[in-house]
Amino acid sequence: MTVLRSIGLFVVAAFFEIGGAWLVWQGVREHRGWMWIVGGVAALGAYGFVATWQPDAHFGRILAAYGGIFVAGSLVWGMVADGYRPDRYDILGALICLAGVAVIMYIPRVRS
Repeated sequence: MTVLRSIGLFVVAAFFEIGGAWLVWQGVREHRGWMWIVGGVAALGAYGFVATWQPDAHFGRILAAYGGIFVAGSLVWGMVADGYRPDRYDILGALICLAGVAVIMYIPRVRS
């Protein structure tokens, strides 16, 4: 159950971070206004809290693994929100990143 909880937290964190960055982008680059920017900043702040709920206690490990989630999640967000179509190299890169997440987070370690 811990792995499923961790994956769920990564998904929620990705939603807040990628969504927050997208809202700021829309507010600034697409001239949608301050409310978009404020919403984005709030979502980015929420991401910071969600990351602390991961069961692993090591900040560096969590953030490194989340980087792979961010890569894959950003491509998905672009597809849904902006109509972006990743090519096979985007997909391959995202799969490599997700494999890295699995190695960093979920391979059992021997504690000494």
